[in-house]
Amino acid sequence: MNYHNRPVPYYTFPSLDAFPRLFHAVFTRRGGVSPKPWDSLNLGWSVGDDPDRVEENYRRVARAVGVTREALTTTWQVHGNRILVADETHHGGSLGKADGLITNTPGIPLLQRYADCTPILIYDPEHHAAGIAHAGWQGVVARTAEALVRAMTAAFGSDPAGMVAAVGPAIGPCCYEVGPEVAEAIRASQRDPDALLRPSVRTGHAYLDLWQANARQLQDAGVKQVEVAGLCTACHTDIFFSHRGDKGQSGRFGAVIMLK
Repeated sequence: MNYHNRPVPYYTFPSLDAFPRLFHAVFTRRGGVSPKPWDSLNLGWSVGDDPDRVEENYRRVARAVGVTREALTTTWQVHGNRILVADETHHGGSLGKADGLITNTPGIPLLQRYADCTPILIYDPEHHAAGIAHAGWQGVVARTAEALVRAMTAAFGSDPAGMVAAVGPAIGPCCYEVGPEVAEAIRASQRDPDALLRPSVRTGHAYLDLWQANARQLQDAGVKQVEVAGLCTACHTDIFFSHRGDKGQSGRFGAVIMLK
């Protein structure tokens, strides 16, 4: 990924940087005003941080994107596979309970929040449409990444083969140990689940590869170009929030995609 060292720093994907009509950013935990344990660019409203500080962090993100605070468009994330459409009449603030947003309307910044779950960004250059989603293990089971592609096809006539997708920083297979219930849900819902689960000799549990699980779903949906960041949030708690790495007391970092 490309790092942009600014007052509110962020990463971008080389594959998406190739499109000048698209803005996207994966923000870090840096550049905000929140104290520990939410230091410092916390965008999570329900993690115990002061609302005034969270609001200032949103204002800083908006300035980094080049939009007003009111333009930022998000959802109430619920670990499902519902995808909402943002357009001229439905944008700004939270559009409802969902874990993904799509649009073909320029100037609407779509934002989701993360702290180990996987950011998924997607762009259709032919129809100038974009989407973003949030998928942890529950999202993998619900096939949220695939739902994002299907929603763009249904709403905009997008051809998955022409889309460019990116899988952002999330807890990696090095750190994401899951119990038998999660492992069984993965086995029951995924193609070739054994390739996504590495047994833990120490505990008898398994390590789950969220990166590849989401990348595979994008590919299963027909997307041919998928970039995977390969950055583990739990390994890099100095850069990203990580619920697991921060031992349950953590903020939320944001990712944004917007059509120019």
